Amino acid sequence: MADTDVPTAAPFVPATPDLDELRAAARGCRGCHLYRDTTQTVFGEGPPDARAVMVGEQPGDIEDRRGEPFVGPAGKVLDRAIVEAGLDRSTTYVTNAVKHFKHKPAAPGKRRIHQTPDRTEIMACRPWLVAEFALLHPQAVVVLGATAAKALLGPEFRVTKSRGVLLPWPDSAYHAEDFAGEVHDGAFVLATIHPSAVLRADDRDEAYAGLVADLIVAAKALAGTA
Repeated sequence: MADTDVPTAAPFVPATPDLDELRAAARGCRGCHLYRDTTQTVFGEGPPDARAVMVGEQPGDIEDRRGEPFVGPAGKVLDRAIVEAGLDRSTTYVTNAVKHFKHKPAAPGKRRIHQTPDRTEIMACRPWLVAEFALLHPQAVVVLGATAAKALLGPEFRVTKSRGVLLPWPDSAYHAEDFAGEVHDGAFVLATIHPSAVLRADDRDEAYAGLVADLIVAAKALAGTA
């Protein structure tokens, strides 16, 4: 990719019906500059027949080192909330809008602090997200936080105003034509806070309860489509 080109992962995304092949290809992505300062690509994980897909912002320090999504402190919050909401963690696929860890430099041995991906970086990584959805065909899409909302629902979407609300998928998606493949009847999207927001909240109990309440809405909707 030339420096003057618009950054995009599209040339690195293979046409494949296999999620493992897609994951393997993502390890070599050079679609934007973020790969230069990271340990590895962190792709989504979960069963290919997952009923629910949860999309966060980007991997964190621990995820970057381990190569797995949602395995740090925020991931533990999410796992607990999923169970308390009545969702099945074993049938949930978790991924991020951006697959590389954007962070501030840190001294050796110190935890690196994440930086929020900008619009260019979000859009550069979007082809991976589109490719994941094309293979997963989920019934429920749960958007975790503002960055994921911008990637999937558009730059004008505000999680604080529309969290916990069921919207039709993929009709409500940003550039819905990208997600025009097969979807389950009654598929929906719901936005909520990112679990890391619980860890940053002044009142963690209240923030966590709000996350669980939003996920309960998704769980009930899923139960209705079983």
